[in-house]
Amino acid sequence: MSTERLSPALAERGGVERALAAAAMALVVLLGAFMIFPFVWMLLTSFRTQQEIFSNPGNLIPAALNWSAYVEIWSELPFARLFLNSVIFAGGTTLISLLFDSLAAYGLARLTFPGRTLAFYVVLATLMVPYQITLIPVFQTVFDLHWLDTYQGLIVPRATSAFGIFLLRQFFVTVPRDLDAAARIDGAGEFRIYWSIMLPLARPALATLAVFHFMYNWNDFLWPLVITSSIDMRTLPAGLTLFGGQFVVEYAVLMAGATISLAPLAIAFLFAQRYFVQGIATTGIK
Repeated sequence: MSTERLSPALAERGGVERALAAAAMALVVLLGAFMIFPFVWMLLTSFRTQQEIFSNPGNLIPAALNWSAYVEIWSELPFARLFLNSVIFAGGTTLISLLFDSLAAYGLARLTFPGRTLAFYVVLATLMVPYQITLIPVFQTVFDLHWLDTYQGLIVPRATSAFGIFLLRQFFVTVPRDLDAAARIDGAGEFRIYWSIMLPLARPALATLAVFHFMYNWNDFLWPLVITSSIDMRTLPAGLTLFGGQFVVEYAVLMAGATISLAPLAIAFLFAQRYFVQGIATTGIK
């Protein structure tokens, strides 16, 4: 067939591919707009007055930038204390979980011992247990230890997670075993292999897990509400929710507090974004 006969067909095929690509891009932009709209609404509402919110709730754009909600949030709540508690709870839990999860994952992925497969299946089985079922027994344990309304009561029960063990184990099984053998020939022990070889290689997976842990614990409402009883030990989600139920609901103030509480999550994701993408790509099921 001649080139002249093929050219219209190729041009038509190229036009179809460009149209499909444009439609896919439009769909992605539309879905992105739907996802980001609540955050935009939250941010803009925090700059509106209470009267403006009630008089015209459907108007997204504030009449003027009003910073009074950000000022009131510091006077009507011990916001600095709530923020510090959230940092200690989410940050401390994340660091401890990364250590314990990686240790357990290394053992399940790289060590050979009787019952290893059964132990891994038991860890996976705990993922299917609803959190509410274990809430009362864990609370009773914390109560018996006299850890209620304390940082250790908040952090220790969250010191490890089945999801974190599973995620890191999936990464460790993809690492060539020749590295272990070479390290053992050089006289390295198991902890040295774990600390000096496996953890540096697992930085993308660790960054991914750190984002998940920090985000989950930062936004957690039920556990801090159950374990703490004083406002000085509340975290941001629990403190803001109680504020909305205890006093007159000032939506602008609540939106200002939610906006501030969202900032650390956005910053953490921005710093870990490169490792986050690598971690998702390299922790497949095997």
